[in-house]
Amino acid sequence: MVRTRFAPSPSGYLHIGGARTALFNWLFARHEGGKFILRIEDTDVARSTQASVDAILDSLRWLGLDWDEGPYYQSQRKEIYVDYANRLLSSDHAYRCFCTPEELGERRQQAQKEGKQPKYDGRCRNLKVQPSHKPFVIRFKTPLYGTTTFNDLVKGQIQYNNSELDDFIIMRSDSTVTYNLAVVVDDITMSINHIIRSDDHINNTPRQMLIYQALGENLPSFAHVPLIMGHDKSRMSKRHGATSISAYREMGYLPQAMVNYLVRLGWSFGDQEIFSCEDLIRKFTLKNVGKSAGIFNPEKLLWLNSHYIKTTPSNLLVDSLIPFLKENGHQNIDRDYLSHIIPPFQERSKTLKDMADGLYFYFQDKISYDPKGAKKFLTPRILPILDQITEQFKKPDAYNRQKIEAFFRELSSSESISLAKIAQAVRVSLTGATVSPGIFEIIETMDNDLVIQRLDEARCYIKNLSV
Repeated sequence: MVRTRFAPSPSGYLHIGGARTALFNWLFARHEGGKFILRIEDTDVARSTQASVDAILDSLRWLGLDWDEGPYYQSQRKEIYVDYANRLLSSDHAYRCFCTPEELGERRQQAQKEGKQPKYDGRCRNLKVQPSHKPFVIRFKTPLYGTTTFNDLVKGQIQYNNSELDDFIIMRSDSTVTYNLAVVVDDITMSINHIIRSDDHINNTPRQMLIYQALGENLPSFAHVPLIMGHDKSRMSKRHGATSISAYREMGYLPQAMVNYLVRLGWSFGDQEIFSCEDLIRKFTLKNVGKSAGIFNPEKLLWLNSHYIKTTPSNLLVDSLIPFLKENGHQNIDRDYLSHIIPPFQERSKTLKDMADGLYFYFQDKISYDPKGAKKFLTPRILPILDQITEQFKKPDAYNRQKIEAFFRELSSSESISLAKIAQAVRVSLTGATVSPGIFEIIETMDNDLVIQRLDEARCYIKNLSV
């Protein structure tokens, strides 16, 4: 059974790149009928926080990336790592190094002066007599000759000369283990057999492979996915816009738009752009992951988000939209009413925040008029027309879009005034603004009593102009 994992470090929010790595692992596991494991690499005590853990878990849930096992925490597994480090010592695949940081620094500087690679010189590799009371680290005994080769499922065959790899530290003098040992031990004990990660980890791979081999364990399959770059082809950072999943959630993006966009940053299926989650699970394979970096395009993400807002049934947008309305000060929102009034705004909203801002006039007790709009459209000339519209809307069967439109056209003809001027006067009366979705849609969705109340207020406003 395929077993993949996502192993974030909880030192901040879930980054766009991390989210894509999680998504690729999740999709591959789901496509293969396997398991997706979540592991929190929180051994860096200074930078790891519970707030970051919570933010990462919340973002994964929001994206719909459920995990089958975990989350496991590295901070709770220290004894396991020490045991494996001692196994490598016992099998002569590792050794104690007593060199001080000062000695190592001097040798590194000397190597640089001589134009040599500044790596550990193996001085303690074959010590016959070891100091009994001196602090030490444990180093892995890297083979001096030969090559370490693997077939990357994205990049193809990759080869390293072992002579270029130094005897790297696997356990520090305070008995904490380093990343390369911890990650291998975790992947072994969690039976991870497919490691899909970004290609900034690729140089760790030969060292990790050597640890697997020294422990007599089967090697997993590796797939290194190119990084996500900004529009200037530099590594994605804050200067390219928001970089965390939570930031896009707060801006009013939908999770399905985010998933659809992230998967296309490095993976393709012909010319298809829009994918449902079920579609992705059915079609995702590593062979369609590209070798070149994905370029983050905020405009394309915004286009995808507007597509999903347009095509998602209004009743399924309600839960996502309510927090933005509450943020705007609207409380005690009726879910059924909200679902009823959303459709006219779906075509014109790019984010949920846009939609919440556009819906303001449905939830205000009293609206204020745009000064220019009121001056142009709420005039004495329109007053008798508003009187007739108000009386029409007091009839029980008036709130039918076809009837509303027909009545407006009759008024336009009988009163010799353009339909556009009537529509704009009613729009300003109901919304306070000169721009909104179609006025007939607004009337049809707005509560009947509120329509009449707003028209009455507009009529009073006009009457007061001449006082």
